[in-house]
Amino acid sequence: MSNTEKIEIDNGIAPFPKPAVLLGAIIDGKPNFMNLAWMTRISFKPHLWIMSLGKGKYTGQGIREQGKFSINIPGADLVVELDYCGITSGRKVDKSKIFDIFYGKLGDVPMIRECPVCIELTVNQIIEMYERDLIIGEVKHIYTEERFLTDGKLDQKKINQLIYTQPPGHYWTLGSTIGEAFSIGKELKA
Repeated sequence: MSNTEKIEIDNGIAPFPKPAVLLGAIIDGKPNFMNLAWMTRISFKPHLWIMSLGKGKYTGQGIREQGKFSINIPGADLVVELDYCGITSGRKVDKSKIFDIFYGKLGDVPMIRECPVCIELTVNQIIEMYERDLIIGEVKHIYTEERFLTDGKLDQKKINQLIYTQPPGHYWTLGSTIGEAFSIGKELKA
């Protein structure tokens, strides 16, 4: 056991990394993408994800109007484009021109071909909370390429997914695997 004393720090920080993704939606008749890190999976059956967007976000308006959207998971090679989509509003700039866009089975959900993983979702529910819109999306289709798979499963090393930490606000890539979840802990069982 450690004798290290804990100290209190600012309760407004988010002390864990989050995935850095690009949300896509049609707004005013054209594709738009925004940078987002405040998201997580909340259910296996049905497959539900929740995103927290600031009220008034342009892409959020498109998601509300269309009832569907995409989550595009970029690799480290897209860090500049990801950041650009977070500091530039689609109200002023056509961000779709920086990507090769494709559409899947839902027909009009814009996805980014350069991203290793692209997910089509429909809106399950939108919850208004304080200054945020909590968008719950149901996964309908997931797309990738053979080169991002190992033994038929997504390979995080091949994807080289970006993660975000705050503060101070940095992008990272994942490190090495250190153990198998729900297995390595068996070493402590008596």
